[in-house]
Amino acid sequence: MDERKLADAVPQRPRQRISLTRSFYFAFAGLSYLFRTQRNARIELVIALIVCALAWWLKVSRIEWAILVPMIALVLILEGLNTALEAVVDLASPEIHPLAKTAKDVAAGMVLVAAMASIIVGLLVLGPPLVARFTSGMGVPPMRNAATPHLP
Repeated sequence: MDERKLADAVPQRPRQRISLTRSFYFAFAGLSYLFRTQRNARIELVIALIVCALAWWLKVSRIEWAILVPMIALVLILEGLNTALEAVVDLASPEIHPLAKTAKDVAAGMVLVAAMASIIVGLLVLGPPLVARFTSGMGVPPMRNAATPHLP
């Protein structure tokens, strides 16, 4: 069956124009659902807030912020997509099916890859200034790195 015949066979609701305010309402409802129902999303959000506080305390450069923020966003976005995919798979396949399991496992694996990458990026960006902050008063010369020009 071609797409036009399929579209004609499926009853269509008239499309309503949704206001910008209503669109934001739905987006915030999705975020609320994510953080209310997903323990991992809450953990990732707390870690993101800790990283931001640490970066602020260490006075990281704008370039370093430009690296940290997208990594934080990537992990949270993938967690949200993983949650959405799990809901759709559960709706489409309420019974246990190997392909449903595969879809869920792959999505969860991609969140894990992003989380591991963000840990590495966090250590690369925050590690040197953190070490310098704690060793500067102990008679140990601070670490000097061309990528962190804000260090003494």
